[in-house]
Amino acid sequence: MSIRILEVREVTKPISSPIRNAYIDFTKMTSSLVAVVTDVVRNGQRVVGYGFNSNGRYGQGGLIRERFANRIVEADPKSLLDASGDNLDPHRVWAAMMTNEKPGGHGERSVAVGTIDMAIWDATAKIAGKPLFRLLAERHGVKPNPNVFVYAAGGYYYPGKENSALCAEMRGYLDRGYNVVKMKIGGAPIEVDRQRIEAVLNEIGSKARLAVDANGRFDLDTAIAYAKMLREYPLFWYEEAGDPLDYHLQATLTDYYPGSMATGENLFSHQDARNLIRYGGMRSDRDYLQFDCALSYGLVEYERTLEVLSTYGWSPSRCIPHGGHQMSLNIAAGLGLGGNESYPDLFQPYGGFPDGVKVVDGHITMPDLPGIGFEGKSDLYAEMSKLAV
Repeated sequence: MSIRILEVREVTKPISSPIRNAYIDFTKMTSSLVAVVTDVVRNGQRVVGYGFNSNGRYGQGGLIRERFANRIVEADPKSLLDASGDNLDPHRVWAAMMTNEKPGGHGERSVAVGTIDMAIWDATAKIAGKPLFRLLAERHGVKPNPNVFVYAAGGYYYPGKENSALCAEMRGYLDRGYNVVKMKIGGAPIEVDRQRIEAVLNEIGSKARLAVDANGRFDLDTAIAYAKMLREYPLFWYEEAGDPLDYHLQATLTDYYPGSMATGENLFSHQDARNLIRYGGMRSDRDYLQFDCALSYGLVEYERTLEVLSTYGWSPSRCIPHGGHQMSLNIAAGLGLGGNESYPDLFQPYGGFPDGVKVVDGHITMPDLPGIGFEGKSDLYAEMSKLAV
């Protein structure tokens, strides 16, 4: 059987929302939606793999259309297949995309490649007739765990939003089964943020834990000031205090914040991950790593990142990716990550779970849907399927 990738299609979609964190607002945010069309037919339908980039980075239509899609379509079809010749090899497709690309300078290139890579893995698992998480577990010789921890991310700064509305938002997450919730900090004076944190903690009580996220806003002095304030509370983690490449700032914070910290969502390669572990003072017994495959060259690169972490004694269970998408859910279930972010109310239809999947005691159970499982989320698949026509 000969397998060919016939076309790589991209459309840039708005995911605008009237919200802001400490650094950016989302009123003009976009995302690239990609379809990888193959000549394979399963159950009477052509196999099409889908992908999109995570929120927080803009759509990459120009890079996808001008460079990376063409390299896949123009490659010798046989060079993109696995050793059996019966399926795509995502690693070979990735290599084709990165032909004639210099090392370093990751920038937005990593987002474009990660978006296509997601679609390639979706197609590969569909051709194999398996959920991606089970395919990954088989390939890595591990046992899959369909029961995945998820936390609810929200708590943005909305124009005119008072603490009562913030508390109502967090209460809504608890009512839907979450037991860890996250809110933004750094977009208001420290004493205002303290009041917001205390209001949420009073609202959730012992039923849930609270994480806070500064989105890289702080300089060292401000990060330390917040650390001294935050350590007074039983937080789940203190996330991305400073610039993601300021490893000195991150390492210094360990002297001031004994609790768990989290970072990594804006690091886009296994080399960046290695530097964070080497120089960022991250502690493998309590801290969390948030690398997002959709922003960092895809799962092919994420596998390299996990190898780096293993070399330094880190368990994959310390990884809880950013992004709130089904691709990371499959990686978590298949490769033993610690869980995944979730956006119950934001960035729809891209976030969330397949229809009917419920959060129970902070966990979801992965359905046995072929590929990543996009077809099981009706609002998302309605958008995706337009690309396959």
